[in-house]
Amino acid sequence: MRRKRRKAVATKSVGKKVWASDGWNVVSGTLKRGRGRPANVSPLFDVVAEKLPFASLDDVRKEMKSLRIRAFGIYAAHDSMGTPRYIGRGDIFVRLKAHLKAHPRELVYFSFFVVKDKAHEREIETLAIRAAADSLQFNTRKKRVGIAPGNVADYEAGTMFFERQQVRGRKRKGRAG
Repeated sequence: MRRKRRKAVATKSVGKKVWASDGWNVVSGTLKRGRGRPANVSPLFDVVAEKLPFASLDDVRKEMKSLRIRAFGIYAAHDSMGTPRYIGRGDIFVRLKAHLKAHPRELVYFSFFVVKDKAHEREIETLAIRAAADSLQFNTRKKRVGIAPGNVADYEAGTMFFERQQVRGRKRKGRAG
């Protein structure tokens, strides 16, 4: 039996150290395509950063500015356990600073995602908010808790959808579903 070769994951190419404190470093770099991955696939994001300490916020902002990378996209503010407490989109560093100022004791980490095609930011934000729903404490926009479905109109026009709808009126007996 012939073994299937697995496609290699992307490899990290670390560029430089951006921030360091208390045994932690924040570094910047790029991802290189792994063996077997198609070369012509366009990435969804220009920049990703996950669960960085809030103490590194200014240094990361300065690094992005020096690299002339726009600082607009989707961001998340996390508590000490890494649970997202706020998810939004817009000017990443301005909004994260405002959330930290409003909730200095609760927020410890931040994440952000600079989307390559700005047209998709709103949909990605909606998806992230829905996925984190009941852990979010500081925002309720687009949030859905429990089994209630969200409004599919939160996504872009032209998107095909499937939606669960409750049948109104009297229930009919003897009908198989």
